[in-house]
This record gives sequence, structure tokens and C-alpha cells, in this order.
Amino acid sequence: MKTILIKGATLVNEGKTFVADVYIKDGLIDEISPVIGRHADQEINAEGLHLLPGMIDDQVHFREPGLTHKADIFTESMAAVAGGITSFMEMPNTVPNTLTQELLADKYAIASEMSLANYSFFMGASNNNIEEVLKTDPANVCGIKVFMGSSTGNMLVDNEQVLENIFSQAPMLVATHCEDELTIQRNMAAFKERYGENITIDMHPLIRSAEACYTSSSLAVSLAKKYNTRLHILHISTAMEVGIFDNTIPLKDKRITAEACVHHLWFDDRDYAEKGNLIKWNPAVKTEADKDAILKGVLDGYIDIIATDHAPHTIEEKALPYLQAPSGGPLVQHALSALLEMYHQGKITLEQIAEKTAHNVATCFQIDRRGFIREGYWADLVLVALNDPVKVTKANILYKCGWSPFEGQTFTSDITHTFISGNLAYQKGKFMTNETGRRLAFNR
Repeated sequence: MKTILIKGATLVNEGKTFVADVYIKDGLIDEISPVIGRHADQEINAEGLHLLPGMIDDQVHFREPGLTHKADIFTESMAAVAGGITSFMEMPNTVPNTLTQELLADKYAIASEMSLANYSFFMGASNNNIEEVLKTDPANVCGIKVFMGSSTGNMLVDNEQVLENIFSQAPMLVATHCEDELTIQRNMAAFKERYGENITIDMHPLIRSAEACYTSSSLAVSLAKKYNTRLHILHISTAMEVGIFDNTIPLKDKRITAEACVHHLWFDDRDYAEKGNLIKWNPAVKTEADKDAILKGVLDGYIDIIATDHAPHTIEEKALPYLQAPSGGPLVQHALSALLEMYHQGKITLEQIAEKTAHNVATCFQIDRRGFIREGYWADLVLVALNDPVKVTKANILYKCGWSPFEGQTFTSDITHTFISGNLAYQKGKFMTNETGRRLAFNR
């Protein structure tokens, strides 16, 4: 692989911001120094630009196989790379659901040929595949995914004994979607009794309520404490849930961790009036107080990671009435831009963005040599022009579904270059697709 020299960048890494040159060789960061005079095959003038470790997104739904009219690994990894996401971990609720080792291997095979970003895939759990789950190799698979709430296909795990089996026997990290199904069904029945089929999007966070989230998250935490499971709870959406986590333990020693998603940090229930089903997610976007509490939980160390839960649907599907419209939306292209906007708003620092989107993800999942700007580590890097505004329009949206909940938003910062395992994969609107990303490895 060729050598690359990044000159004069302002590095944001491990709590510090400083100007340095970075030399990349054979895909790895070979040297970081105030001035590097070595010859390189390619030299990039990064004066005035900030260099961050690439975002590692621990929760995406790229829809391949089986739902490729919405998205596929090539299109969504391309959007991710343009958005400064250098690695992703993809969820098992594709069609068919990823419930066997063979189906898991199939997804890795597709990604090895099609993904511009580095990749890993979760093994899915159901009520009847514990034997397959236990075959998963912790060294080369990011984790096991358990839906403790309604999901696509045969993936709702609501059998108490099965949950006990998974939590007691899982050989690796267990990531959970926590919403209590009985609470949701009870709420839905009450709303249908009152409104019939005329339920509207503003009722979504009342049906998929804070109580439903807290009940399920509390159960997951109690099971994890009972069996010392390595538990990671995804997309925290309520103030109540923040309090069940601990910020007194170093992340590397935590057995229970949590993730917040960009949409729960950006939107709240006041936005339903304008955005409608475009911001229909599970768990639901809830109140301004919930949004503020989640951000505080992130900054105070109760919540460890920021991710996207990128889950595209077609605009035609989103235009259906509330009860028929699917939950989820595309986010990978604009997640880092949104976080940088929150930096400009004084809500989060650049160092905290690097920590929550890269450092902590690498530590949490024990990813081999990624997530930090360090000599000897893979060069997964993002250059950002902090004061170069970009407006999100139909013309520059890269998702296969062709829309974004951020459409019309002008972001103050622009992502100019993205390096994937030492390969300059994206530069100012242009992609270099000659190399694919690499499969993530884990030090477990």
C-alpha cells in the first residue's frame, strides 16, 4: 500500500488538541510528529483542518440481504464514509434474519466485496437458536444482538428462560434493544380503543413509553448483574434509564455499558409536528427533558457511546399513516455533522465527540488497533473543516432511500477527507472505491 503524509492537521485525540503531521504506511499510522520530512506517495495539506479518529458506529441496519430496495451494504457504507464513519457494526434483522452461523458468514462475504468502510456483524438471537448463538467467535464478531422488544421477523426474545440462557452462557458482549412488549401492547390497545385507526405520530412516545424502556432496561441490567454478563444497552431514550448505569468504573472494567443515538440527542417530541413519520423511531424520540438528560448522561459518563441506529426505509413507506409507517431513518451520512453542530452550539467538545464516537467504542468492544490516533494503529481518520457550511439537500444525500430527517439543515462543518485502514476513500465529494474496508478484529 502507498504511503500518505498528512501535513499540519489539528489532531483531536485522547482528550488533547494539537497540531502535528501524520505518516501512514501499509494502512497503519507509522509516525505522529510536529514535523515529518519523509517522502510519501501522497501528501495532503491539512492546515486549518481538524483530524479526528473515524467514527465507529456500533449500530446500523444496512438492509442487505433481503431488503435492498431500502438500502444495501455498498450504498450505505458509501454514505457512512462521506459522513466520517470509518467502521460499522450491522444488525441481524435482515431477511432472512441472521440467526445461523452460515447466514452470518454470508453477510461477511458480501461486505468483503462491497463495503467501503470497515465492518462487523452482530449474531442474532431468537427464542430458539441458543445453540447457534453459542457458536459465535468472540475474536471476529462484534457481539450478540437481543431484541427485548418487537422487531423484524422472528427476533423478539420474550421467553424468560431463553433470556436467562443467553445472559448466563453468552461468550461475548450482548447488545440489547430494550422496550417491554407487554407495556407497549397495553398502551397500543388503550390508544386504539380511544382513537381507532386514527392514531397520530405525536402519540408514538406515549405508546412506546418511557415506562416500556425503563422496565426492559432494568430487566436486562438485573440479568447482567445476576450472571456477570457483558451487557451493552442500545439507544437510551429516557431520563429514567440514565440512572441505572454507573459512571464510577473505568470503561475498560465496566460489565454494563450504554449507547445514545444522534436522533435522541437532536430531536424531541416538539419536532413531530414538522417531521412526522420521518422521525418515527423505536425507541421513540421523547421529551426535551429526556433529550437533555441523555446528553448529560453522555457527558457525565453514564452513557459511554454515541451511535446512529441508521435504519432506512423508502419515502413511500414513511408516507403511510402512522400505524403502517415503519420505524427508523437514515443517519450515517449526517451523524458526525450533527455532533459537530452541537459542538458549535457549546453542548459538547471536540474531544468528547472523539471519545464517545471512537475511543470508547474501541474500548467497549475491545476492537483491535482502531478508534485512536496512535502509532501502530490502523489509519481510520477524518479531516473536518470546522467552518465550511454545508446544507443537506436532495442532491447531496447519498442514502439509497434518497431522503434524510436533516434535509434543509445547514451544518456549520464539512467532512473533507475520510481514510479507511490507511486508504483515502473519500475526498471532497469524490470516492475512491478501488479498495474495500476490512473486517474488524477483537482482542477477546
